[in-house]
Amino acid sequence: MGVVLTPRFEKALLYSLHLHAGQLRKGSDVPYIAHLLSVAGIVLENGGNEDEAIAALLHDAVEDQGGKNTLREIAERFGEQVAGIVAGCSDADVIPKPPWRERKEAYIAHLFSANASVRLVSAADKLHNVRSIIQDYRELGEALWERFRGGREGTLWYYHALVNVFSAFEATPLTRQFKDEVVRLEALVRQNGSPA
Repeated sequence: MGVVLTPRFEKALLYSLHLHAGQLRKGSDVPYIAHLLSVAGIVLENGGNEDEAIAALLHDAVEDQGGKNTLREIAERFGEQVAGIVAGCSDADVIPKPPWRERKEAYIAHLFSANASVRLVSAADKLHNVRSIIQDYRELGEALWERFRGGREGTLWYYHALVNVFSAFEATPLTRQFKDEVVRLEALVRQNGSPA
């Protein structure tokens, strides 16, 4: 039998709508909630439980919407399990955030010791992100990289490093899809005449 979503999931959805109200996806007119819903969908499609799906809805709340105070509120509203997954998916809980490369290197290192729930939500998040990058790259070409602090080289390095982390633990349909999409992005960049 599949996962039965309870009113907790509905509460988390409304809470995430409230937290991210008015926020748009980077460089677009797409409401941020679209990303959160997509990540929750990927988690559920890949065997995630309700806590993991709730964490997927809230995975960017700490980074983008209030840091440690928001994490405490998530723990109070949805429990320590959800808060732990959200914390594990966050690469910063302070403002201003540390430098980009430093944050990403620390996040990659942290994933090696993270639990399976954190890796599931993180992989779902990164899968949706790389799919969005591919779609936007087809539209914008090299101008896309101006949206990213790491630029083209840093972004490609980061996603390649994530493939290595996820592949080191689980060979699942999700991790295979993620690897396939990263390979597709690298091929697109090469096809466009830029070294990947």
